[in-house]
Amino acid sequence: MSDLSTAPVSGGIDRAAIMVMLMSEEDATSILSQMEPDELRQLAARMCTLGEIDPQSISDAISGFSRSIDTGTIPAHGRVDSVKRMLTSAVGDMKAHSLIRQVAPDQKEEPSPTLAVLRWLDPEVIAEMLAEEHPQAIAVLLLQLDTDTAAATLAALPRVLHTPVLHRVARLGPVSRQAIAILEETVEGMIQQRHGSVPLTMGGVKEAAEIINRAHRSVEKEVMPKIGKLDKVLHQQLEHEMFKFEHLFVLDPKQIGTLLREVESETLINSLRGLGEEDREIFYGAMSTRAADGLRDEIDTMGRIKRAEVDSAQREVIAVAKRLIADGELIMGEADDDYV
Repeated sequence: MSDLSTAPVSGGIDRAAIMVMLMSEEDATSILSQMEPDELRQLAARMCTLGEIDPQSISDAISGFSRSIDTGTIPAHGRVDSVKRMLTSAVGDMKAHSLIRQVAPDQKEEPSPTLAVLRWLDPEVIAEMLAEEHPQAIAVLLLQLDTDTAAATLAALPRVLHTPVLHRVARLGPVSRQAIAILEETVEGMIQQRHGSVPLTMGGVKEAAEIINRAHRSVEKEVMPKIGKLDKVLHQQLEHEMFKFEHLFVLDPKQIGTLLREVESETLINSLRGLGEEDREIFYGAMSTRAADGLRDEIDTMGRIKRAEVDSAQREVIAVAKRLIADGELIMGEADDDYV
């Protein structure tokens, strides 16, 4: 199953990931350093999971980039920050800060480097660090975060703090630079205290499954039965990670047709309910127009179902696919020494 991680490339985030990977490391670093934490997480995650990228996908990404340039527009998002960076390089930090306050007085003050570190931490970690602090200090610190992270951090704090913290967020008003400096020292001390005490997490089921998927098929054949004897639970977890429903997307229409003929209609409908319309088209494309339209209508007219039912149906489809692979009726990944 060497290339099971390969997935169709579509959407803006995919194109952005491809464009960054086409750049030199220096240029890519320059762009990534200007991104927001959430943007960087999404882009980095997609860069890691795209798998093999074919020439057509690269061409589409470049064409999409070219079309965005042809619109003749420059987005306003992050404009003030960009101008401030250029001014800082030109006239220094103090003059740039003064100029920005004059020309963009409503612009939110950027957090100091120490406080900005909070934006990169997990909300539960932030909450653990702040749990013993005064509600006023917590309110100031939450305002250094983006709204989603601040909300998740608040939720992770003891419930007794929720009301006093939100009250102070709403009524905070101006905060002196001296108070911010004290908070910086506090946060820096917290981070230093935790640094080195939290073990570095490495490995895991997902990583092991990825290695097996990318290895020669003979590795899977030899290793998996032995792991099953050593640890049945781990064997099941690895199988789940090694073969997910989205891995079926790499099948061509003929092979998908072979798979669909072995799947019960209700199971297929429930399994597709968990997909976006674009991914469903991969399966519709293997059917006749009439059958595809009928399936669309059934899915559209059905009421909501539990996520557990979707997962169960997808597992059934995967089980059928694995049986067909074992029988040689489906081929996924590289057809190495198993086929001639």
